Amino acid sequence: MDPAEWLLTKSERGNAQTVLDARHFGEKAWSSGNFVRPLVHGATYFSELAQRIQETRAGDAIYFTDWRGDPDERLTDDAESAIEDLLSEADIRGVDVRGLVWRSHWDRLSFSGEENRQMIEALQANDAEALLDMRVRTGGSHHQKLVVIRFQSRPERDIAYVGGIDLCHARRDDARHLGDPQPQPMAEVYGETPPWHDVQAAIAGPGVYDVETVFRERWQDPTPLSRNPVRRLRDRLAGEDTSPNPLPAQAPPPPPVPGGTHLVQLLRTYPDLRHGRDYPFARGGERSVARGYSKALARARQLVYIEDQYLWSPDVAQAFVESLRRNTELRVIAVLPHLPDQNHPLSRVPQQYGRIEALSLLTEAAGDRVAAYGIENHAGTPVYMHAKICVMDDWWATVGSDNFSRRSWTHDSELSVVVLDASGGDHGAYARRLRLTLAAEHLDRKVGPRSSPATSLAFRPA
Repeated sequence: MDPAEWLLTKSERGNAQTVLDARHFGEKAWSSGNFVRPLVHGATYFSELAQRIQETRAGDAIYFTDWRGDPDERLTDDAESAIEDLLSEADIRGVDVRGLVWRSHWDRLSFSGEENRQMIEALQANDAEALLDMRVRTGGSHHQKLVVIRFQSRPERDIAYVGGIDLCHARRDDARHLGDPQPQPMAEVYGETPPWHDVQAAIAGPGVYDVETVFRERWQDPTPLSRNPVRRLRDRLAGEDTSPNPLPAQAPPPPPVPGGTHLVQLLRTYPDLRHGRDYPFARGGERSVARGYSKALARARQLVYIEDQYLWSPDVAQAFVESLRRNTELRVIAVLPHLPDQNHPLSRVPQQYGRIEALSLLTEAAGDRVAAYGIENHAGTPVYMHAKICVMDDWWATVGSDNFSRRSWTHDSELSVVVLDASGGDHGAYARRLRLTLAAEHLDRKVGPRSSPATSLAFRPA
């Protein structure tokens, strides 16, 4: 199996300004020697993240980006596990804590402007350097959700998390799907503590360096965090930090993981900001999310498995239509939310219409080779599908922040991790395990014993 059949090359990424692939030889735009674990459910991710943060010491580093943040969100049942407390305590220990959180739109439009400001103010009050970032296209957002933890004297412990889970309310659910004890308001059908399904990928090995590079490119962008004069005045009057301090030199990539067989490629979306405002690391934007999916879809022959929040763009659906028409054995299975997360007509109606239009295009092209499902918990309450997962032919598998929508492919900043694993023989062991694990949960079936040769590398607290 030639990785270049599935993964983008440097030139195919289409971004000559980025340094993301600079350390990779030739046309390679991916790293090898990694071990990636999909952390299914927010409770799984948050529990591990809390332990890793508490493990850090002076000289270590924690870098994160977020679409929404709630400073009081507890990562475990422990009352002292709020994300604000854990990050602030790490900073006090001498850990270099840096964060970029989208400034966001108004709360009355079902966004999180006030919550994100509270997150930043809480961390800045404890001397952690977290900043509100509005370097986006008009109407767009920073949607990347990543955390990088580098251990100065223990590089083998370095870890990066990439996926769809924000550091905020409503995300800490588990396999029972009873919801986060700290919920956020959603459509009434989801109840008082909305059930939530999500996934984050934990990356160990040289790929951690690449995720850190994504953060560094954004942090080191000299463009002001906001061009809006009203916002800049408010920040100044509030005494908020709006100038990123220089980062220390980047440490070398972590060593390859013993037995790690995972190739890791990062896909991103950055918009064309236009009018001379482009990112210095992505002039004219980057579309590697769209390019990566398109290349893999052209290669897919049997099955595309999707878990996604939206799938409501006819433009995105058209890429699937072409593959379904070209390959008559190809099938698409999608797991989607029953209903949009908000009742407001301005969000609910366009989402429902867009989904109907997209699914109609797929079924017209392939008939019963396309199927879409929603999931419920055992009480019959719909589970909100927020994960962004795609597995093609049990080879190519992605976990990320991008949805199957035009916004995610063109307008917002996004980040996904693609894993290619040749250790399964006639399939990718990682990809098949991910698909079967998710399907088994949704169907209330058990998963067999792990067959990966890197089983012994599963997370263990130090």
